[in-house]
Amino acid sequence: MSTPVDDPLDPLSRERSHLAGSRAALRAMREDVESLDISDVTANWVNAEVLARQIDERIKALADLSDTPLFFGRLDYLHAPGAQAAEGAQGERFYIGRRHVHDAEGDPMVIDWRAPVSQPFYRASKNAPMDVALRRRFGYTGGDLTAYEDEHLSDPAEAARTSKLLQQEIERPRVGPMRDIVATIQPEQDEIVRSGLGGTVCVQGGPGTGKTAVGLHRVAYLLYAHRERLARTGTLVIGPNKSFLHYIEQVLPALGELTVRQATVDDLVAHVEVRGTDDAAAAVIKGDARMAEVLRRAVYSHVTMPTEPVVVVRGSRRWRVPAYELEEIVRELLARDIRYGAAREALPQRIAHAVLVQMERSGEAPDDRVQDAVARNSAVKAAVKEVWPPVDPAKLVLRLLADAGFLAEHAAGVLDEDERKTILWAKPARSVKAAKWSAADAVLIDEVCDLVSRTPSLGHVVIDEAQDLSPMQYRAVGRRCTTGSATVLGDLAQGTTPWSTRSWDEALAHLGKSEGVIEELTAGFRVPTDVIAYASRLLPHIAPGLTPVASIRENPGFFEVRTVSGAGGVVDACGELLRWEGSIGLIAADARVPVLAEALSAAGLTYLDPGEETTRQTRLTLVPASLAKGLEYDYVVLDEPQAVVDGEPDERTGLRRLYVALTRAVSGLIVVHGGSLPGQLG
Repeated sequence: MSTPVDDPLDPLSRERSHLAGSRAALRAMREDVESLDISDVTANWVNAEVLARQIDERIKALADLSDTPLFFGRLDYLHAPGAQAAEGAQGERFYIGRRHVHDAEGDPMVIDWRAPVSQPFYRASKNAPMDVALRRRFGYTGGDLTAYEDEHLSDPAEAARTSKLLQQEIERPRVGPMRDIVATIQPEQDEIVRSGLGGTVCVQGGPGTGKTAVGLHRVAYLLYAHRERLARTGTLVIGPNKSFLHYIEQVLPALGELTVRQATVDDLVAHVEVRGTDDAAAAVIKGDARMAEVLRRAVYSHVTMPTEPVVVVRGSRRWRVPAYELEEIVRELLARDIRYGAAREALPQRIAHAVLVQMERSGEAPDDRVQDAVARNSAVKAAVKEVWPPVDPAKLVLRLLADAGFLAEHAAGVLDEDERKTILWAKPARSVKAAKWSAADAVLIDEVCDLVSRTPSLGHVVIDEAQDLSPMQYRAVGRRCTTGSATVLGDLAQGTTPWSTRSWDEALAHLGKSEGVIEELTAGFRVPTDVIAYASRLLPHIAPGLTPVASIRENPGFFEVRTVSGAGGVVDACGELLRWEGSIGLIAADARVPVLAEALSAAGLTYLDPGEETTRQTRLTLVPASLAKGLEYDYVVLDEPQAVVDGEPDERTGLRRLYVALTRAVSGLIVVHGGSLPGQLG
């Protein structure tokens, strides 16, 4: 923080000097933490371990990444203290960056982008300057400050104009993992990023609208604004696959956030080893929300009404709880609608309480220790085991999928006969370990686990590419944020599973967050105009009613549809693009990947698999269409669009897969084909 003064003759030198001073201050902050001696402040080894881990995380958070600018902007406020200044601004100058940096006296040299005083950097405009006199953006080459650009927001004589540095940062070539967007967050994105912890937000965003980045930056903002609460409850980012999670894994650490867990839905429900697959019809039924009722009935079918009394012997006395009283206790527990396991644990205490009432009536004065002893009595334990037996979730689902009679009994009025036959295993497994569980089966087991014992809830969960989740998968995620909130990110047009989301209202209901707010991002920052216009020809066929993305990029990008003969033409297109700067993705139908891999190797072109990090030397990735979602490359070669469509079980899913593949390019796209193109592309 500094008081505005006139810049010297060389403003760039002054800003470079502030950058050097900020880096030195950050280095000093890190050294201060590294020099901490905790030997005299920890009472035991447990406290020492916890404190040492916290210090280690703080040291990592203060790392100075050489190619990541410490600050990317500056705000000069108009008014002095007591005037109309924004909260905390006080008419001074602030440098806006990825994290807070202060000097030896504790005065800030860089303000965290999440702080309230930084908000006008993203929101201020000529029409609403928010007390900002000057907004300065900085341009960098590597880690060196090489340019700046000023906007005088309060000067009526200066016309509003598009920021060249902002455009350059948006269009900068992408090599390596996904980057943060703190320097380029737009007003509509910032509004979502800074929305409160208490509410769930669903973001519908077409390709290139920045929805993934918005979700990740919202996590970073919430950790800044509610750190203590989220440190207790935890945060989680859910992605569609490991390749995607690897691609985004550096965004939060670059913002100084190291504690956010990342996982796929399959990771969350990994109660059994998944070794099998379902056909589309079975997967759709298993993923249907109706299965929750079938499972609930199957779990509670284990409860039987008592027909015999419980007789507890203590010393010379016998205490008898009649069957009708036991039935009243069981029915009362069922009526409370608590977890199966919690009710089972409460049942012996309820029986013991009934015994204690009889003791008190006979003149005894039993205490809690007596009640606990009665609850552990062998007769009571035997009655509980008979009336409310334990349930093993995997064994129950095994029986449900293998025993036609058991399934018919509990799916009556929920699933019809054909649906039941569809999900029944043709050959029943002998045991839980021998079963070839599918991913959908694991979700069913997770549902039963929650019916038996409550799933712990996190403070905030982000779900990316959410349009591909089944209703039962939404329920699995929702169980993990019952007392917290969620950020749901997706695009209905990119739903490529047979059970993909039909509407966000429906998805939020399955998630248990019907009160969630739905926001739509329609401004495209990533995909060039010609590319998104071509891909949008598919929208009327795959998601009628969705607003097409409007690219705001000044660079129209490179786009070509090319007829080729064989894999050689595909290799030639990749070779052409490798002469340019940036990453290249060759996307093809999964069945075509082996042929193209052989052709690339024969031509001497080195390539990576999805999820492997690109480098300056190796910039080409061979991507099966099924794994392309969420990834992005500077240039894309798309092989045989019709093969991508034909690789899916139905045309709509195939066209959606094609839409995804067409929209992975940041700067240019070459569509190559030897066969005919899908008619929907015109």
